[in-house]
Formats: sequence, structure tokens, C-alpha cells
Amino acid sequence: MLSPNTNRLIDQKSPYLLQHAHNPVDWFPWSQEAFDKARKEQKLILVSIGYATCHWCHVMERESFEDRETADYLNRNFVAIKVDREERPDIDQVFMDALHALGEQGGWPLNMFATPDGRPFTGGTYFPPKPMYGRQSFRQVLESLQFYWHEEKEKIHDTAEQLTTYLRRAPAPEPLDEPLPQWDCVEKTVQAYRQVFDQEDGGFALQRPNKFPPSMGLQLLLRYHLRTGNPSDLYMVELTLERMRNGGIYDQVGGGLCRYSTDYRWLVPHFEKMLYDNALFAQVALECFQVTKNPFHKEIAEDIFHYIKRDMLAEDGGFCSAEDADSEGHEGLFYLWSPDEFKKTVQKDYSDILANYWNVTHEGNFEGKNILNVSQPSNAFSEQLGLDENEWQSIIIKARRKLLDVRAQRIRPLKDDKVLVSWNALMISSFAQAARILDHDEYGITATNALAFIEENLITEDGRLLRRYRDGDANFPAYLSDYAQLGLACLDIYAWNYEPQYILKAHHWANEINRLFLNPDGAYYETGFDAEEVLVRKADGHDGVEPSGNTSTALLFLKLASFGMGLGLLSDAERILHSFSPHLHQAGVNFSAMLSALIWARKGGIEVVVSGEESKSETKEVLQWLRQTFLPEVVVAFIPSDDPDPVSQQVPIAEGRASSDEKLLIHVCQGQLCHAPVYDLPSLKSLIMQILNN
Repeated sequence: MLSPNTNRLIDQKSPYLLQHAHNPVDWFPWSQEAFDKARKEQKLILVSIGYATCHWCHVMERESFEDRETADYLNRNFVAIKVDREERPDIDQVFMDALHALGEQGGWPLNMFATPDGRPFTGGTYFPPKPMYGRQSFRQVLESLQFYWHEEKEKIHDTAEQLTTYLRRAPAPEPLDEPLPQWDCVEKTVQAYRQVFDQEDGGFALQRPNKFPPSMGLQLLLRYHLRTGNPSDLYMVELTLERMRNGGIYDQVGGGLCRYSTDYRWLVPHFEKMLYDNALFAQVALECFQVTKNPFHKEIAEDIFHYIKRDMLAEDGGFCSAEDADSEGHEGLFYLWSPDEFKKTVQKDYSDILANYWNVTHEGNFEGKNILNVSQPSNAFSEQLGLDENEWQSIIIKARRKLLDVRAQRIRPLKDDKVLVSWNALMISSFAQAARILDHDEYGITATNALAFIEENLITEDGRLLRRYRDGDANFPAYLSDYAQLGLACLDIYAWNYEPQYILKAHHWANEINRLFLNPDGAYYETGFDAEEVLVRKADGHDGVEPSGNTSTALLFLKLASFGMGLGLLSDAERILHSFSPHLHQAGVNFSAMLSALIWARKGGIEVVVSGEESKSETKEVLQWLRQTFLPEVVVAFIPSDDPDPVSQQVPIAEGRASSDEKLLIHVCQGQLCHAPVYDLPSLKSLIMQILNN
């Protein structure tokens, strides 16, 4: 028997659902029990969707779901269901699509109303406790719907039926009559980015005044720049990285990127930190470092990894999902500084100049306090002090440590400590890429440990991958993005340590994708055939805050095909890209990561097989160049002379290519064309550049 102040959510593991476990609202988790009650009592259903670190979800909870009168009315007349969108992205996507189909703008909290059989018919996002912002109050919405349910029930059923039919038959653009989308898709999208690029502050004016981290767009620009050499495209990436790293969107004290900026200057963030944003931002910084060799870009990635290892490693393994924006009921409070507190904390001799460096003023820039940010070049301050840049950076580092120590005494924002496979896989890839590019094995160990955690805790006895782990519990059949990102993470680990088992792991997940998610007529479904179907089984390619499942699947298949793991995978990848060809031609900015996969498909992956004695300097030199050079469409297999058999037997492109006399031997192929072997680094460089320029 539940106490009066506890509802059914108390038995859930989701931090978001547990936040609502003591609301007076009689919440149900998404369950058959909830739908049975709604059908039996013929009540409308409220499906309220959010996530643990959502600021406006907290606001609506305080204003409406903790209000006794509102809760009593809701309990009498509705069946209320709470959903964590990060655990169940399939539910979130269907109800968000329904809201969009009604002509409304999406966001969270997402509050949709459905008939007793679960079909949505109306809804919205945040509803205020009193009429404001041109919106009805939440209570008015409830009362209005209750009236119409009693007076015009058939109209509600008709609307629900029409909306459900639309969602099930939502017209997908007919794929174009071409085996692969043309190269001009990439060119048009790059041109679109150029047109909306903010020349002063970086980033792109796509959703002003807000600016979101455009990591996948920046990665596309780097790949396009590699092929064209256009300096303006690289400049867009460099300026955006600089402005974001120096802005308030980046935690200047503890490291890590916030979810988005509420202004075009990257100054005032929405303070929550998401794992996927930091993984993708670190990847862009690493790739940009490969191109520019600018240590600033390397330091961005290293600072993010330091934050992740310090604050976001889950107690029992894996990476936590997010940190909240709010603490003590106020957004951003944890991150703000008054001038007095700031100056008392940092080194006394440099307090004024450090305040100038981080733009700390008595007026403040957010609710009378200061979000630390940097707006002037670092060397302006070192020159003012008569110090060299290294000495000035040492002062900054020491100040950051002092600020971090003081801030650690504050009440922290909530940490959402659930482990999600796709988000963890993105971060595993980031650490593995850092281990390879920066020659830092500790990062690789972090990556392999996180992968081992997933393998030990999120796979059922019959081999089914699960989506979420928390507090000893793994649950929810994993989605396409989980499988595909995990496969890509395995390949990133292989690119660091050249252990063939990781290619085999990636190939296993690719086979599972074809077993569970295959749609013979086009793109892959987001949910497995064995999972619950929520109104409609979707196949989506839109790259939102993370690469779509279809994007990651296409890239995984392309990489595995380049390793020789089957021409069928190449055909499968091309089928995905073909399915989304109208979108890539018309709205490429929303499919930036998929366009990066298209570059691979259209230009062809480059296969490099290196055989030689690992301890010899010429072998080390070649492997180091391949690891540290920006070659996103190149796969590398390494055959050590002292033990060639495991690689030759498990990596098809390595078969028959081991050096017979322990001398360095390098084979380079592209598609069905193999070039004459080369034997040294200068020849390899020349050949790779020749291929890239064709």
C-alpha cells in the first residue's frame, strides 16, 4: 500500500520518474496497468514526457504537479503517465511527431493527451499555473478537455483516429532515382552553413537567439575542407570552437559544455550538461587538432575528458547521462560568482586581472552575478603582466583549481546517473579517438573499461542489448542508435589498439542490426521487431542532438565493408543513404552526420594494411602518422611481424598481406582497386594525398 505522498513511480529506476514519485499526482509509469485503468474507467490519458535535468520540467512540477488542487482534479478525471524520454525515445518520438502534426512547436516537458486506448489528439509543452505567455493555464487545459470529453467525445475520437492514421502513413519523400545521393548534397549543405555562419561569434544562426553546439555540422565542414582545401570552411570550425570554449556555455572552472546558449554570443547557457554534447564536442576538437596542430584544440578535448573522468564516471561503471541546470531551486546557481567571492578565492596578487580575464563585474551578466567567460585574447593579459604565455597559463590553471575547490563546497545540481548505451558509446569513441590521436593510453583504458561495463551489465543471457542501466538494474530493449554507436565505438577502440577482437565485436553488432531492425524496403527501424510498438514503428534519419540510428548504422556498415567484412554491408549502407536522398538534397543541415557518411560512400573508403615489426622506428612512424593525421575515410589494419596470424585470419583485408621478411610493407586499396605496395612513410603520404585529391 502506497503512502498518500508516494505514487507508483517509487518502484522505478529512472531519476526523472523518481523526482515525481512523491507528487500528489497519481502517476503511472508507461505500463499496461495504466492503459487498462483508462479503458475500464473511460478516462483521458495525460502522457507527460521529460528528463531528469530538464529545467522547465522542474518548473512545471513545482507549479502544477505538486499543487494539491491541480493533482486532485487530474487524479479524478485523467490517468496520468510519466515517461523518461531518455529511457524511452520511441515513446517520446511518436508523441513529439503528433504534436508537430498538430502544428505546434516541440520541446520538454511534452504533455500530450490521449484517448483511453492511447491515441494522442492534442497537447503542448509547458503549461503555466495561470494564464500567461498567451497560453491557457494547466488547470484550464484540463477542465476544457474534460468538458469536450463529455460533450463531444466522438470528435475527440475522430481527431485521434486522423492523427494516428497520419502518423502511420506519414508521407516519406520518394527516394530519388539514383543509387546514391549526389555530391552536390554536400556542397549545398556547406553553402547553407556559410550563409548562416556568425562571422563574429561563430556558430550558425539556425534557431536564434538560441545557439546549440553544431558539432556534427563542424565535422562535416572538416571533411569537406579535407577534400577542397577551402580555408573559409576551416575558419568556421576554428572560430566556433574558440568562441564556445571561451563562452559561458563552457564551464570555465570545471570544464564541460552546457546544452545550449540562450544568446548568440554563447554567454548565457541553459546550464544542464549532457554526455552526448561533450562527447561530440570533444570529437570535433580532436579532429580540428589533427588538421591545425593548434594545441588549443587539443586542450579543449583534454579539458572535457578531465571533467568527464572527475564528475561523470558512474560509481559502478560507465558514464552518467547528465548534470542538471538547477541547484537549490535556481537555474545556474552552482556556476555563478559574485566579485567578492571570486576575488577572495583566486590568487590575491592577480585577483583584479583574473577578474578582467573572466569578465567578472559588480553588475554581473546573469541575475546580478557572473557567468565566467573570456572575451579577450590570452596574450593580451600575459603581455600586460610582462609574462610569457606559459607563465600566464599557469596562473589561470591555479586559479581554476582554487575556484573548483570552493565551488565543490556548494550544493551541486542533480546528476542523472543512469547509463545509456548510445550516449556511453559516443563517449567511448571520444576517449578511444583521443588515445589514438594524442598517444595517451590512459584514455584508451577508460574507453575499454566503459565498453566492458556495457558488455557485462547491459546484455541479456540470450544476447539482447538493453538501453539503460542504473542501480543494478538493466532495462528496455536497446534501439538502433544503441547498437550502431556501440559498433562504432568498438571500431574506434580497434583504431587505437589494433586488437582484432574489436572488429569482430563491431561486426557482431552489425549482424544484430540486420536481425532486429531490418526494413527491406529502405531505412532501418528505430525499434527491434521484438520491442513494443508505440502506435507506429519509425525509421528516422534526422541528426538531432546526436547522430540518428540510421546515420550511425550507415557509417558502421561502410567502415566494416572497408575492412572486408562483406559487400552486403556496403549495399545496406547505400540503401540507407538512398532512402534519405530527398532529405539530403533539400534539408542537409538537419542531416549533417549522414552527409559525412555520404562523403565516405561517394568517395570510397581507403583501406591501409601495415605489416612490420612494431618496435622498429619506421613502423612506429607510419602508424603514428596514420593515427594522428585527419583521414576520416581511412581504415587501418596492422599486422605485427611477430604474430601475423590472428590479424590475417580475423580481418579480411589483412589476409595474405603480412610481410614475409619483417620489413615494413604497406598495402593501400580503395574499393576494388589496389595500388602497388609501398615501403616507407613518404610514399604512403604521397599515395594517400593522391587518392584524396581525385
